[in-house]
Amino acid sequence: MDLGSIFLILALLTLVALFVGRPFFDRSGAQRDEQADQQDHEISTLLAERDRVLNALQELDFDYSMGKIPDEDYPAQRAMMLKYGAEVLRTLDTQLAAAQPSAELPSQAAEDRIEAAIAARRASSAPAYAAANGNSKVISEDDDLEVLISSRRRARQEKAAGFCPQCGGAVQKSDMFCPKCGVKLK
Repeated sequence: MDLGSIFLILALLTLVALFVGRPFFDRSGAQRDEQADQQDHEISTLLAERDRVLNALQELDFDYSMGKIPDEDYPAQRAMMLKYGAEVLRTLDTQLAAAQPSAELPSQAAEDRIEAAIAARRASSAPAYAAANGNSKVISEDDDLEVLISSRRRARQEKAAGFCPQCGGAVQKSDMFCPKCGVKLK
């Protein structure tokens, strides 16, 4: 072997060693990866918590419509769950904004427009809601859609009698037989 080939092999080995050893010497990349993994984990946790709160709200509404929750406890439980859900969403928004800092400015302007539109709608619909329900107290959280939903729930609650003991299908108060399986109810 001549001297040129030895230098060529040494240069090639040096380049391969530097390429393979680069992750061991680059500490900032590992810290960025750890921070990104931690941030992704926090976002994933918040998304799971958001889904859990939504499911809990649906279950709370269903239990209330079935009469399992007293009328005096339901508004406090619902308000507490909505407040916690709002906190989770705010935290999620800050985490997502931190993950994507370039998208923060347009979303902030859009968020301000949405908040202004919601405030205007609540201000215009709160007196109508209070007058429709005979309340002198103005409730700013509810709007026309909430009034329609609550009236629909009251109408459905008056019709529903429960479930069939045989198949579990929904039955009404006027039903003598289950509409699903035909078992005599009364």
